[in-house]
Amino acid sequence: MQTHEIRRRFLDHFVRAGHTEVPSASLILADPNLLFVNAGMVPFVPYFLGQQTPPFATATSVQKCVRTLDIENVGITTRHNTFFQMAGNFSFGNYFKKGAIELAWSLLTSSVEDGGYGFDPERLWVTVYLDDDEARQMWLDMGVPAERIQRRGMADNYWSMGIPGPCGPCSEIYFDRGPEYGAEGGPEADEDRYLEIWNLVFMQNERGEGRGKDNFEILGPLPKQNIDTGMGVERVAFLLQGVDNVYETDLLRPIITKAEELTGKSYGIEHADDVRFRVIADHARSAAMLIADGVNPGNDGRGYVLRRLLRRIVRSARLLGADQPVMAAFMKVVSELMSPSYPELGTDFTRIETVAVGEETAFLKTLATGTKLFDDAVAEVKTAGGARIGGAEAFTLHDTYGFPIDLTLEMAAEAGLQVDEDGFRSLMAEQRRRAKEDAQARKHAHADLTIYKEFVDRGPTEFTGFDELTSEATVLALIADGVRVPVAQAGTQVEVILDRSPLYAEAGGQIADRGTITADGLKVRVDDVQKIAKSLWVHKTTVEQGQLTEGDVVVAQADPAWRRGATQGHSGTHMVHAALRQVLGPNAVQAGSLNKPGYLRFDFNWQGALSEQQKADIEALSNDAVGADYPVNTFVTDLPKAKAMGAMALFGENYGDEVRVVEIGGPFSMELCGGTHVQHSSQIGPITLLGESSVGSGVRRVEAFVGLDSYRYLAKERALLAGVASSLKVPSDEVPGRVEQLVERLKVAEKELERTKVAAVLAQGAKFVDDAERIGSVLLVAAAAPEGVGAGDLRTLATDVKGRFGSEPAIVVLLGNADGKVPFVVTVNKAAQDLGIKAGDLVASFGPSIAGRGGGKPEMAQGSGSDPSGIAAGLTAVRARVVELAG
Repeated sequence: MQTHEIRRRFLDHFVRAGHTEVPSASLILADPNLLFVNAGMVPFVPYFLGQQTPPFATATSVQKCVRTLDIENVGITTRHNTFFQMAGNFSFGNYFKKGAIELAWSLLTSSVEDGGYGFDPERLWVTVYLDDDEARQMWLDMGVPAERIQRRGMADNYWSMGIPGPCGPCSEIYFDRGPEYGAEGGPEADEDRYLEIWNLVFMQNERGEGRGKDNFEILGPLPKQNIDTGMGVERVAFLLQGVDNVYETDLLRPIITKAEELTGKSYGIEHADDVRFRVIADHARSAAMLIADGVNPGNDGRGYVLRRLLRRIVRSARLLGADQPVMAAFMKVVSELMSPSYPELGTDFTRIETVAVGEETAFLKTLATGTKLFDDAVAEVKTAGGARIGGAEAFTLHDTYGFPIDLTLEMAAEAGLQVDEDGFRSLMAEQRRRAKEDAQARKHAHADLTIYKEFVDRGPTEFTGFDELTSEATVLALIADGVRVPVAQAGTQVEVILDRSPLYAEAGGQIADRGTITADGLKVRVDDVQKIAKSLWVHKTTVEQGQLTEGDVVVAQADPAWRRGATQGHSGTHMVHAALRQVLGPNAVQAGSLNKPGYLRFDFNWQGALSEQQKADIEALSNDAVGADYPVNTFVTDLPKAKAMGAMALFGENYGDEVRVVEIGGPFSMELCGGTHVQHSSQIGPITLLGESSVGSGVRRVEAFVGLDSYRYLAKERALLAGVASSLKVPSDEVPGRVEQLVERLKVAEKELERTKVAAVLAQGAKFVDDAERIGSVLLVAAAAPEGVGAGDLRTLATDVKGRFGSEPAIVVLLGNADGKVPFVVTVNKAAQDLGIKAGDLVASFGPSIAGRGGGKPEMAQGSGSDPSGIAAGLTAVRARVVELAG
């Protein structure tokens, strides 16, 4: 049975049982505890917590999930996946244990002809929580014999989110794969043979603080008894497809086949190669799903996870023998495999491929840099007569430069060296420990939004701001410091909930309106408007005059000037987006935006900086659209129709069944957007591009002023140009040429000054040579350089002095004093190195005196200290050390 069919049968089974089918949420949700959705129940958390009333009593979904805690184990075992699909059925106070057990058992054991999966009930085992006699009896009633029901403790059969919130005992269903896969005795004996395929959580209690799976207090029962189940689609797939593990199923094995084609290696021959094949298959699918939901490679958070996945693919392919780029081929296979269930992988393939290939290109450059650093490390080890690269060096290559440890091991073996793997693993373990502690420290209970529940349940706030700036409204509630209050006096900061409002709540990159709430003798300043549950407007206000009371009829008004500027900024953003796509092509798609009165910034997916000509073209096209006075039309339609019309959507954003489309100039710009806009493009006013920059790998940002802010900026620039022209005594149009001439003259002068400076520094060399001290057979120069000599000149001087000693053993130690820092250079010629003297060893002798540190190779070491008062003591210390070594 193919995986797409397994998904369909699951959903159909529960829809027939009266459940509402809910589409998978994005992998990215606004949850401070989660980088990604990691369980099927995550999108339903507000319902389980009682913060929102669910729109259905029962639901079913197949939720896409990503878990990355075990990323290093992917491929090593066949049980770990980063991306997986969790099929679930949910009850919000409707049915409980009996219903969950009956529905699960019937789907698993019903025949394929009857719409089930056709599992042999004789091969199914179940577990229950230690004291859950009720669930045990229900399984007995279903015909499961007592010997195939096992009781397990809290760590195995009691579920919670890991933070205060809903929890409860669970019952798990296992499939016996047979004696060839492990020992007899059920899940308690062997969880490789007895594979968990479904977990039924009886969510009935609330947990308190604590850590781990079994170290927390159970505070008491929830208001309602809920059901949360999760069936692993991939696990069921490999069982029903008769293969040994998920990597051999219909949605992963073709990726391995493509990797075999690209590398020339075969799967199933060597374990080390199999691990790499599985890494490629798992990570390629995970990466494509993350990019589809709007994640871009970066150096922290979600972006860092994606970057790791993509780079592990490249690394694994390289170790398997690939010598050409591979990412485009893998992304194509993933798209073809997964599109039947996730159509966005096909419709958005060009962008997904561009992001993945861009990261591959960047990483291949990183590998080239890492190879050079590795070669330097090998040379240093061999020069010192060693046979092993240190764990610290291997860790630095991995952590700082992204150079994989297995490449380090392979290349070290080729060079006839070993690697201190224990040292490397120890440093990696320490890094992981810190990361886990940091992640745990960031976890906290979900924000308590229960106080808003009554108003969320009554329906969305009526937003009147598309048609008017002033609306009469009724005060539904006042909330101060998280507590509902009946009255707010002058000077009080209070959240105000109205039944209707013309003030725009922050969303879609547009910041909230500013405005007022007034009545007779009352004036309230509105500083911000935020949404709760995407539907309830919460006005953050300060009462400036009078007394605001719950139930008051008031007048809410958006600041006209603020709104005018905000609409210019938002419509201007659409102009710039459309112009970008005309200049750069369809791959330049939105990755985020911010617009406010008079200003916009727009992030988009793109590799490399824009040229001056491209920026000029984008600005010109945007302003051409402004000058064309295009009409701005808005209308509401369903999502499929909007996409069919070509409306652009923000990647990673969840849209409802009905969407609002903003159309400017017909085909020029058409986007899904809930923001406020001008009525004609000419009302945007001039658009002035301020600049373009990088905000992460594969993501660029343009910023611009619009309207009067654009005019003021241009006026300021004009005045600046006029001032420069006056100073240079040339017309304005000749300023660029004259400035270029001045810059060239300045460069020539700087070069001449540098030559003079170097000559003056080198002139000190003869004196240092004359003052050299002979210690044994070694000549030592240990001196303070002239004040103000920086690190670069210090190195030049030290190298010059060393060269003047010819073939005699010589050591040069120079300490500078520049801007409160103590740069230093130690050079040791070949004759002195032959006596066992190394530059790095000498640094350790004087470093503490100047609060400094540094390093390098045996012939040269350099660094810096922060205590100039210790220079004299440092020189004394290094002389004493040379006496020990050569005296």
